[in-house]
Amino acid sequence: MRVVELAGIGPGPFAAMLLADLGADVVRVDRPGGAGLRIDPAYDITNRNKRSVLIDLKSSQGAAQVLDLVERADVLIEGYRPGVAERLGVGPEACLARNPRLVYGRMTGWGQQGPLADTAGHDIGYIAITGALGMIGSPDGPPAIPANLVGDYAGGSLYLVIGALAALQHARTEGGRGQVVDAAIVDGTAHLTAMIHGMLAAGGWQDRRGANLLDGGTPFYGAYETADGGYMAVGALEKRFYAEFIRLLGIEEDAPSRDDLAAWGELRTAIAARFKTRTREEWTAVFQDSDACVAPVLSLREAPAHPHLVARGTFVDHAGITQPAPAPRFSETPGAVRRPPAQPGADTAEVARDWQTPSLTAEQKDAGS
Repeated sequence: MRVVELAGIGPGPFAAMLLADLGADVVRVDRPGGAGLRIDPAYDITNRNKRSVLIDLKSSQGAAQVLDLVERADVLIEGYRPGVAERLGVGPEACLARNPRLVYGRMTGWGQQGPLADTAGHDIGYIAITGALGMIGSPDGPPAIPANLVGDYAGGSLYLVIGALAALQHARTEGGRGQVVDAAIVDGTAHLTAMIHGMLAAGGWQDRRGANLLDGGTPFYGAYETADGGYMAVGALEKRFYAEFIRLLGIEEDAPSRDDLAAWGELRTAIAARFKTRTREEWTAVFQDSDACVAPVLSLREAPAHPHLVARGTFVDHAGITQPAPAPRFSETPGAVRRPPAQPGADTAEVARDWQTPSLTAEQKDAGS
């Protein structure tokens, strides 16, 4: 599977990285001057397992060079505002004319149509209007910002990958053809809230923060501070898991009934007070290997050393960078980190040879003559 990625930031590169992790030959088309995110390319993990060519799409040869790659590609990924790719000469019409079986993946926040389609935006705004941001956080404070995981990557990148693979399956069937996949973060994020909307319609979810089963509204689903300033995450929803939780916590005899909603404040206070009596490490040892559904809240630097993640190889060290390993896992065709983050333009000659696109190096020769 060959993928052309028109360089951008955020969800587009992550989607291309995921495909590259699973074995796709991803060529990233970098632009002179970079893509806008000021990070040393050597540390940009979202560009691992890719190769990079340098093309100036505003030059006289730029569009033709990209179309030469498109002719040999299965998927193209771009994350421009609506209309930009068309103005650069690499929009869906031009690309599908060159390669009718191409899957043209468009990654945007607002989508290709709608009142906000032409405006700037970022993850926080996309998840704000879908209701997702409003669900997260304490009831007496502002919404908590979940980094850019919910919008950019869950609602954006993963939906683009799903759409691209489904469209590719169609393109490869008899009589199939290429098509445009419009992956909008607002659409994907809204889709992620499907179960919550069902619960809301059934009366099982209140339309406010910190009042529900999965948003910290219950005293047995949340995070509690420990004696050393750490936190333990509690997810003892089912009654049998809850029973083990309060037993190991040591409040089995004194805790009010979990079925008495009027006593939830008292129960939360009792749980919080008990957690403050020991350190995070001590509580981790207490709950380890139990069915109490309790885990330590680890930092990004701590996570790779967790025994379970070490045993599974969830993180790997490659090119001097500790990073998440490819996911999901396959029994026959496992993914792997094969190459360090691509350096802009470093692979132009190699790609020109492998993809049989001599036009990639023609401009460089002309410039040097």
